[in-house]
Amino acid sequence: MTNKRSHHFCHARDQNRPTPGRAAILRRPFRNVPFPSPYVTVRPRRTHARTWPLGHRGRRPARARGAGGKAPEAVCRRPVFWAMLGGMAQTVLYDVTEGLATITLNRPDAMNALNEELKDALRDTLQKAAGDDAVRAVLLTGAGDRAFCVGQDLKEHTEALRQHGGGALDTVERHYNPITLAIATMPKPVVAGVNGVAAGAGAGFAFAADHRIVADTASFNTSFAGVALSTDSGMSWTLPRLVGRAKATELLLFPRSVRAAEARELGLAHRVVPAGELAAEATAVARSLAQGPTASYAAIKESLAYGADHSLADTLGKEAELQLRTGASDDHRTAVEAFVKKERPRFTGR
Repeated sequence: MTNKRSHHFCHARDQNRPTPGRAAILRRPFRNVPFPSPYVTVRPRRTHARTWPLGHRGRRPARARGAGGKAPEAVCRRPVFWAMLGGMAQTVLYDVTEGLATITLNRPDAMNALNEELKDALRDTLQKAAGDDAVRAVLLTGAGDRAFCVGQDLKEHTEALRQHGGGALDTVERHYNPITLAIATMPKPVVAGVNGVAAGAGAGFAFAADHRIVADTASFNTSFAGVALSTDSGMSWTLPRLVGRAKATELLLFPRSVRAAEARELGLAHRVVPAGELAAEATAVARSLAQGPTASYAAIKESLAYGADHSLADTLGKEAELQLRTGASDDHRTAVEAFVKKERPRFTGR
């Protein structure tokens, strides 16, 4: 006899086996990623009776097991996309909707610390977004409500130091440098939705973004001196440009948690919002950029990067070059015509 409540969620792959009870079919509880995303993650293990859904306690009931005392494998019919690869949850989630690519660091139980798998995935995903014509803006955030990213996974790093010594730091060239360059130089705006602690390289990635929207419960910490390291993830370049050389030196020599309100005053955060509103606010801002004149945004980013280390005369020449390029764009003509007609322009990024 089929359990109707169980059948609502799942069905047995082997139709010859009895339909599993609800304790068996839901034996892996789900935890939703708090940022708007079609993905869910799976809780890695059960540690106590309360993880059983729908009031079950202790062992699975005998009726929930199939032949040989084993529960039949079940397939969930929940209306979600599985972020699974090779049986393991992906460390980076990637979704493109209406020109906006949302990239979510997905190790919430480890405060989104950067292990090898996550670093590989983040580098490749950012480069994919940078080269995808369907992507017009990027939103970078972290899963969970505790951390945006706390930087290098020190447990993994400890083992790497035992095996390779100082060679373990080749991750800077293999991962942190290309990740930072992808964020800072891709020809489309990048918004960081800082949902919690951003430390070390995690803070560096946020600083490399074009716009930072920060939860009021979040904080930044340079962290490097605390583990006897120099800077990476571009922080020696970005931080002085955000807060000035003197303040950057202070924050690097005396690492501490910079709370959201202070971050706003220093210029590390463009806006601070209640934690419960961060997801909606960051998505709305990023989506508005995705619908804007993205060719113009790309030129503005290029101009700012050029002017950071060139003379005024050279920068004026670069501005003239970029104005000729954007002036020939469809978006420019559309915007001028819409202005004359007192209409709202519709941009295509061309």
